[in-house]
Amino acid sequence: MPRYEFRCRTCDDTFEVSRPMAESGAPAECPAGHGDTVKLLSAVAVGGSAAAPAAPSGGGGCCGGGGCC
Repeated sequence: MPRYEFRCRTCDDTFEVSRPMAESGAPAECPAGHGDTVKLLSAVAVGGSAAAPAAPSGGGGCCGGGGCC
């Protein structure tokens, strides 16, 4: 089940909630009982050997080579 991170605007506490994706936008109450919370955007880290190589630097154009535009 996905985990979503929230921050309480009242006490500034950050906490996680596990819930189905269908309920990802539902409000969450902080552990201290405050209801004024905001859902945080989480960065997803993907690793492994199948990662794409970095684009070459110094090239122009949309693909880094300058010849496709």
